[in-house]
Amino acid sequence: AGRLLQREIEVLGNLREKPKRPFVAVLGGAKVSDKLGVIESLLQIVDALVIGGGMCFTFLAAQGYPVGASLCELDQLTTCKKLMEGSKPIYLPEDIVGLDASGNFATFGIRLPEGAKGLDIGPDSAEAFKEVIANSATILWNGPVGVFELSTFEKGTKAIADAVVLGTKKGAFSLIGGGDSVAAINKFNYAGEVSYVSTGGGAMLEYLEGIELPGIKAIID
Repeated sequence: AGRLLQREIEVLGNLREKPKRPFVAVLGGAKVSDKLGVIESLLQIVDALVIGGGMCFTFLAAQGYPVGASLCELDQLTTCKKLMEGSKPIYLPEDIVGLDASGNFATFGIRLPEGAKGLDIGPDSAEAFKEVIANSATILWNGPVGVFELSTFEKGTKAIADAVVLGTKKGAFSLIGGGDSVAAINKFNYAGEVSYVSTGGGAMLEYLEGIELPGIKAIID
């Protein structure tokens, strides 16, 4: 266990200090507020950020796009707008898969109609994201980009997993972190096809964010 933790510290330290470039981070999950600190920290070290999952709708809303009944944190719109105005590119979905106002499966463009709920990135977004990810030298993935637990809405996350595996085969260092991302990698039987799988989840993100973790400090000291 100690050797595993030492290896994880080494991996994360390399990501913070000397990643091979280009370095892309893929973030999913529900809320911007949960990952705001790590987004700000990652933008200091990555070359590009890819955002999917529920949090993408807050970013889209900050750009003036209607997001229907999708998850959206109205109190984070100004923050997201400022992040988008930074020097690092942030890639957002350009189409969405989800349910229309009547609860029927549907694919939408960048603008969601009233009552529609986005639950996955669409096929065009998946292709655009795959291009960015597969051509990177360092890849960090934390958080699925859709409700991958349901087969109807797993295609976007599967596309991300495919891109990470492809990038790894081309020589990239790939790190998968967080319970949901690990679950996705395992669901698609890709755990052995990436460079490193971390089960640290929130702790991994906090370490990348620069927050001092007492347990790790004790080991290093």
